Amino acid sequence: MAKTRLACVLTILSTHCYFSVLAIVLKTSNEAPWTNEFDKIELSCLIESISTTNPRIEWKKITTEGPSYVYFDKKISGDLENRAMIREPATLVITNATRSDTAKYRCEVTAADDHRSFDEIVIDLVVRVKPVVPKCSVPKSVPFGKSAELSCVEEEGFPKSQYQWFKNKEEVPDDPKTSLKFFNSSYTLSADTGTLQFIAVRKEDAGEYFCRAKNDAGYAECPPQQMEVYDIDVLGILMGVLVVVIVLMSITAGICCAYKRGYFSTQKQTGNNYKVPAKGDGVDYVRTEDEGDFRHKSSFVI
Repeated sequence: MAKTRLACVLTILSTHCYFSVLAIVLKTSNEAPWTNEFDKIELSCLIESISTTNPRIEWKKITTEGPSYVYFDKKISGDLENRAMIREPATLVITNATRSDTAKYRCEVTAADDHRSFDEIVIDLVVRVKPVVPKCSVPKSVPFGKSAELSCVEEEGFPKSQYQWFKNKEEVPDDPKTSLKFFNSSYTLSADTGTLQFIAVRKEDAGEYFCRAKNDAGYAECPPQQMEVYDIDVLGILMGVLVVVIVLMSITAGICCAYKRGYFSTQKQTGNNYKVPAKGDGVDYVRTEDEGDFRHKSSFVI
């Protein structure tokens, strides 16, 4: 009985080994590689077991628009033409990676003489792009107690940039209460959008500000810009308003006085420009010596 069981086990093992030898099996050393833009990167596709001496090897780039060949019929094609090569047996080497190479890639191997004649692996490549100099906006002067917004934008980096603000070369903390230097300030800071929003500026908030955009590939900074905080001259504003009111009242009084003295009256009617009324039926008018004085010449005709 024991011999029979042993024979069965040996038979199963030998059968398994036989089919394993006749099956194409792929593996990779890194399923999610990354590199910086313009650097070299390898997408490993290793053949662990195979019986076919001349397998067919293909690489495809998978995007939202569908798969496209980058290696077919033993030639590099598509986006990687002149920028990639195959290292035996099936590893794809990109010699000059660009941001457009970020995608999933599929290595496919077909072995016609193997019992399992096809296998594939998918590799997710990320090409990191260093941020460029961000566009920063800092108000030059802000009234004391008023709100103010500082903005920082950078759109070239990949992965998406995170932002830091600095005042007088010292990093502005996310929470002002965690730092003695910023304890009295009131603001909100967003590392995702790059916005530094002061709720009510104080004299201590004046200084030189600059922003840093950073990701895994590196960072870039905008030139520093000065922000001043000034007091509102309430007395000066009131005096200015008072002067304007006095001037307007003086102009109004002058216009009224001119009207009373007849400077703006229309031209008086005289005999020379008096318009003679139209004659009625049976009525004649005679002009007297006094200009503008008319009287009846005849009565109604019956």
